[in-house]
Amino acid sequence: MIKRTITIVVFTCILIACKGELKSKNVNDSLTYTNPLNVAFGDPYVLDNGNGTYYMYGTGGGAKDGFATYSSTNLVDWNFEGQVYFGNTEGTWNLKSFWAPEVCKIDGKYYLFYSADKKDNPTNELETFSIGVAVADNPTGPFLDIMDEPLFDPGYPIIDANVFQDDNQKYYLYYSRACYQHAVESEVADWAKKEGLYDEIEESWVYGIELAPDFKSVIGDPVLLLRPPTSMSDKNAEWESRSVTSKEINRRWTEGSFTFKNEGKYYMMYSANHYAGPNYAVGYATSQHPLGPYIKADNNPVLEKNNDKGGKVTGTGHNMVLFLEGGKKMYAVYHGRTTETGENRVVFMDELVITEGGKLMVKGPSTNPVDHPFNK
Repeated sequence: MIKRTITIVVFTCILIACKGELKSKNVNDSLTYTNPLNVAFGDPYVLDNGNGTYYMYGTGGGAKDGFATYSSTNLVDWNFEGQVYFGNTEGTWNLKSFWAPEVCKIDGKYYLFYSADKKDNPTNELETFSIGVAVADNPTGPFLDIMDEPLFDPGYPIIDANVFQDDNQKYYLYYSRACYQHAVESEVADWAKKEGLYDEIEESWVYGIELAPDFKSVIGDPVLLLRPPTSMSDKNAEWESRSVTSKEINRRWTEGSFTFKNEGKYYMMYSANHYAGPNYAVGYATSQHPLGPYIKADNNPVLEKNNDKGGKVTGTGHNMVLFLEGGKKMYAVYHGRTTETGENRVVFMDELVITEGGKLMVKGPSTNPVDHPFNK
């Protein structure tokens, strides 16, 4: 009887061990996921909370006059956590157009950087975009503005805040000057006028500036870092001008920037063309200093529509980079549209790699099953 009991116990232990091994093998070797993810909004930003849970913030996605968040423990299945920031209230400086949230976790606090139109608009401008900063004790909020005014006023409307901390612990803020009332001379503008398309072409440009450690002010003056090419012979002119050359709109964008450092080099990813159209795409530039000068890559765009190549994705843009395994794995998280989703923006996640020569590439947009990020 004792011998039989021991045999049963040993067999049970072996069975449990085998099940654990099979489960581990399944997770590490054969787990896949398929784009788009189950989140429908634009300008996605994923926060790694450091405890196995991730939070995604974006434009829209169930939030009214503010921002909502979704949570996940596997980066594929996302749960709606509700609205975490409420704007357009009696105590806030903002009114509408709540765009492009980014959340940083610093010393146990969560800082939300975002864009919105100001209430204060004495000259009745169509666009008064500014950048605000809010703070919370939890990633699910509630986030409250740290000031009753925008972070700073450079003298023109600004959107798409991105914050980067360098190795020397200095913080840098990157943002995009909006196209509004910013007509720029270029060969593309001359061509559009000659063709009878548009009398002028407005542009948005990316700037950088040092950010004070308390996130309540900036240090120094903004530095122009990226803008659309002025010459039509420029390698990046064709893809960055598609909204104009396709007769979509009289604007060229450089927006939605995201900066990170790899092997001592600064990479700035950015989006070009109309965010609401099919030509929205992503490129990148590199520098030896966080405030430039930045040189655009010759393999741009690294992320663009594929519906003209047998795929079903358009409008890929406004990405961030999620770092896993201490930076050994990188993923571009961005929004796009598919044949099924129509005009609605949905979230994609595709692996990003940097070659030995320093070239950045994104393995997307994908809509077929691909290896899960947690695979070994």
